[in-house]
Amino acid sequence: MLLDAGAGDRWVYVTGGARHARSEGLAVASYELFMRGGFSSGNSDLCTNADGLARLDTNALARAFQVTAENPLVGIEGRAKTLARLGVALTRAPDVFGPDGRPGNLLDALRARATAGRVKAAEVMALLLALLGDVLPGAVSVGGVALGDAWHHRGLGAGALGVVPFHKLTQWLTYSLVEPLGEGGVAVDDLEELTGLAEYRNGGLFLDLGVLEMRDRRATDRVHLSGDELVVEWRALTVTLLDELAPRTRALLGDTASTMAPGTLEALTWAAGREAAYERRPHGAPPLHLELDGTLF
Repeated sequence: MLLDAGAGDRWVYVTGGARHARSEGLAVASYELFMRGGFSSGNSDLCTNADGLARLDTNALARAFQVTAENPLVGIEGRAKTLARLGVALTRAPDVFGPDGRPGNLLDALRARATAGRVKAAEVMALLLALLGDVLPGAVSVGGVALGDAWHHRGLGAGALGVVPFHKLTQWLTYSLVEPLGEGGVAVDDLEELTGLAEYRNGGLFLDLGVLEMRDRRATDRVHLSGDELVVEWRALTVTLLDELAPRTRALLGDTASTMAPGTLEALTWAAGREAAYERRPHGAPPLHLELDGTLF
């Protein structure tokens, strides 16, 4: 999850005679690095720990991901720094992640908190936010605590009132952990309390299909940062529209259930957003030019 930010248009990962790009390439490269013990201080151990993450600097990560001048990966430095920050953060919570800072110990921590083998999605999120608050990008702190993926928008007011929380990566990780946690004996309830993900495939779908229109059409010619108010507003509208889309999707599918977890909706809108992008632009770039640094997007 932390390595799967935008890869750019030119990078590919080659293994077993197959070429993989973008998210698929990042996934395969991350998996193979893990299987080689690349996230462990023991070199060959199939685990991740704080020392192993701290040792994985930019050069080591670039070698593992086959990065060269001819095969550039956007934000390789940012990715390495994010993993290093994760390693430090893991050592700050030994009661959850153990003395060696192993993220896999999250399963035991949740088992201890579970009631009859079940936890709420909000409990998983709380543990992950405590871990990732100062690991993930963001410019907002309250009481000295970094909020991670939360951003100011002047239209909402000053101070904390003007903060829009997204927590895209943390929610994405929560969704991704549901199945492995279930296999480990911990069922996650109340997923419908999480939101859809405020990222450029979901948001790009609404722009590309004309659900959203730019007030300033020239803005599509500029490069935008994560904290720019245009991007914050776009992401906020994306989450709102995903909520609006869920009951319409249920109706089309004949789904009589009272809720549809945003993770289910994600499989529709993310895939459709990618398809729309490839139909309209070379290499499937998003409709807004974003400053990619290998962290949030």
